[in-house]
Amino acid sequence: MIELLRIENLALVESVELEFGPGLNVLTGETGAGKSIILSALALLTGGRAASDALRSGADEGVVEALFRMDGHEDVANALVHRGLVDGELVKAAEDEPAKPGKKGSKKAAAAQAALAAEEAPELIVRRTLHANGRSRARVGGQLVPVSTLVEIFGGQLEISSQHGSQALRHAEVHAVALDAYANQTSVRGIVTRMVTRVGELDREIATLRAADEERARRLDFLEYQRDELDGEELDTAGVAQLEADHRRLTHAERLAEEMATVASALGGDGGGESAESAIGEARRALASAIRMDPELETLSARLETIESELRDVSVSSADYLADLEIDPARLSQIEERIGRLENLRKKYGQSVEEMFAHRDEIEREIESLTGADDRIRTLGKERESAVEAANAASAKLSKARAKAAKKLAKIVEAELGDLAMKGARFAVDLSPLSADDRPDGLETGPGGRERPQFLFSANEGEVPRPIQKVASGGELSRLFLAIKNSLRRADRNMVIVFDEVDAGIGGAVAERVGRVLAELATEHQVLCITHLPQIAAFADRHFVVRKESTKGRTRTHVAEVRDDARIDELARMAGGENVTEVTREHARSLLQP
Repeated sequence: MIELLRIENLALVESVELEFGPGLNVLTGETGAGKSIILSALALLTGGRAASDALRSGADEGVVEALFRMDGHEDVANALVHRGLVDGELVKAAEDEPAKPGKKGSKKAAAAQAALAAEEAPELIVRRTLHANGRSRARVGGQLVPVSTLVEIFGGQLEISSQHGSQALRHAEVHAVALDAYANQTSVRGIVTRMVTRVGELDREIATLRAADEERARRLDFLEYQRDELDGEELDTAGVAQLEADHRRLTHAERLAEEMATVASALGGDGGGESAESAIGEARRALASAIRMDPELETLSARLETIESELRDVSVSSADYLADLEIDPARLSQIEERIGRLENLRKKYGQSVEEMFAHRDEIEREIESLTGADDRIRTLGKERESAVEAANAASAKLSKARAKAAKKLAKIVEAELGDLAMKGARFAVDLSPLSADDRPDGLETGPGGRERPQFLFSANEGEVPRPIQKVASGGELSRLFLAIKNSLRRADRNMVIVFDEVDAGIGGAVAERVGRVLAELATEHQVLCITHLPQIAAFADRHFVVRKESTKGRTRTHVAEVRDDARIDELARMAGGENVTEVTREHARSLLQP
């Protein structure tokens, strides 16, 4: 519900605040006082377009701001969470563990629901700002949002009925939602919608897979070639390192032979000069003679012996290396050929063996995904069969419930219309089945069910009922809207319902009946009603008077709640004109009697 509505610089309004309450809130006042400005302000909160002359003359900015209570409207709370406009943790906890009727429920659920009701619900502020340059801004909960967000969240929650304004029941797509809610089949309708939507998603995925068969085959051939190319080289880190070492040795074999011959000659003395071994032998002899004179030199002798042993070992190893060293152009050619292939692989798949292995793993995974496409199509086909079966079963149940509810709703609405001085009016619910073209293959239903429910109306006896949007107009539309809304009052989820001109063309006992119907509707919804009839205004839980005043050459609209004697005076004015007498006051008092 709306707790507070604030309007600034809109048309004749300079600044107005209205504190609405639950139940029936009535606005009265003379014609032209500015009651329609309230309607315009409410329409702006639902994303309605602002007229170019909506701002008060001379103002640069106009504001409409409302404080909403959200308790009991989890659908709206969830929409806000989905858009990141409120914290979703409490909402999620309340949804995950809902308290069941007659049971205490979990402490977590109770805490979440209590917190949601106590903290988030009362604190939602919606603001619409209009600027003189024609631009408009919207904020929800303090966050800037596109104006379209107001339509999406509040368009179906704040519903306005007037002779000149449209409302949701004039749109045929809303009729099915209302009928299903009346039949208590909203959850079943949800199943139908989800399953039909899922069938569409599966069909698109299957079609995509099938359309990609040729491209998939080409891609698969390419990937298998790459995999075979990598596998053909039998890559491993140690093997590649050894291959590169062999290549270096064979490439420099002749130079290696020369150098290693020099090493052998230097160590063994085969070159004709003094060898390292001869020099060490001479040093050992001299050292032995010195030790006899100074025994402490014994440690040097031991070290020299070690060096001599190492030199002999190096000499032998050098000779062995030289003996084994081969100069093999054929072997070198083979190695160079393989290294050339390895370099090509590096250019394609990575410089290191590890990078090439990683690329091969990616290739293998993609091959698996491509070769599994046929399996995926079969799996999706089975899932589609299950979704089709579920959709058809749920839609059959929904259709059966709709047929019963349609007849019952028609009788109730016609009875309501009779009480609202429309005795000859007829109301019916058409359940025309969908054509095959409106259903995916295999489905017996569309996302909204097997039929397109549509409300039909005829204001005159003997006339065939036709779609509401084609035949209802003016006061008829407002009273029809009231009759339907009151019949659906326990099924609808509106926060606020607004009526303007619902009293057009009626009076007396009929006006009293309209007031009673509004009061009945207000037991389930917050209702705002603009009226000129005291018989209707007398049923209000809160009564506001709209007045137009001129001061200092400017006209301003004021709105104030009236109670007690002030309210009696307003009802008396409505009943008898500006000259309020004790007789009209007494009449007003009688209207307020229960």
